[in-house]
Amino acid sequence: MRVEQMTDPIAYHAEGPVWSPVWGGLRWVDMLAGDVLSLADGGTVTRRHVGDVAAAVRPRRQGGAVIGVERGFALEDADGTLTHLPTLWDEDRGMRMNEGGCDPDGRFYCGSMAYDKSPGAGTLYRLAPDGSVTVILTGVTISNGLEWSPDGTHAYYNDTPTQQIAVFDYDTESGLTGRRTFVTVPAEAGRPDGLTVDAQGGVWVALNNGGAVRRYSPAGALDEVIELPARKVTACAFGGPHLDELFITTSRENLEPTEDPLAGSLFRARVDIAGLPAREFAG
Repeated sequence: MRVEQMTDPIAYHAEGPVWSPVWGGLRWVDMLAGDVLSLADGGTVTRRHVGDVAAAVRPRRQGGAVIGVERGFALEDADGTLTHLPTLWDEDRGMRMNEGGCDPDGRFYCGSMAYDKSPGAGTLYRLAPDGSVTVILTGVTISNGLEWSPDGTHAYYNDTPTQQIAVFDYDTESGLTGRRTFVTVPAEAGRPDGLTVDAQGGVWVALNNGGAVRRYSPAGALDEVIELPARKVTACAFGGPHLDELFITTSRENLEPTEDPLAGSLFRARVDIAGLPAREFAG
């Protein structure tokens, strides 16, 4: 499967690509720079600085976006006005938000991690449309890759150091329940980072330090591997007019200037399976 380089290595730690017609295309984050990036039709990339960290971004139903920032959430209105919600913690500056996604009921989740990656220091939070926040999981190390099945009854999630893609049952009232292992990724293949789900229920996972994206069938069988010319593959998402283009982000965090020269670039692979529209925040 041919991979196309869409940008130069413009990001230090690119993450979380999301396609939305509301935005007119693709957005992703340069996480540790605190920037949200947008890709125009002509290939031009624009940046918007939103804070010390830009952890995750998703569209809002009323226009604009919901954004995970260093210690909580921010809301972008349709006119571009940015409002930071109250921080979720003040006493510990060693923590930051990392990755997230929206559930079928329009609630936004974002998980935290320690800057020094201390085991079990992180928490998965859920932001409701009314602005209230609920703790969903504790004892997380690196919260990554939350996405739902096409019918909305299951959710897939990575706590990266476990090497496992977990699956939960989901319904509106109970939320995420019945956590169990969907797939264990061999350590030599890389670390499971961001993920997305296609219209057939297949799970596509970015393999950090593995230079690849893998697709697993709904039964957990490996049936596709996309190799990238950069080692630190961080996340992937479907986009394009027919949602049949897989956009893939990469990082150059902790790399030397001459090491892995294409790291930090955005890539695209054309695939034979369509993805799902981005789930929107209802707030």
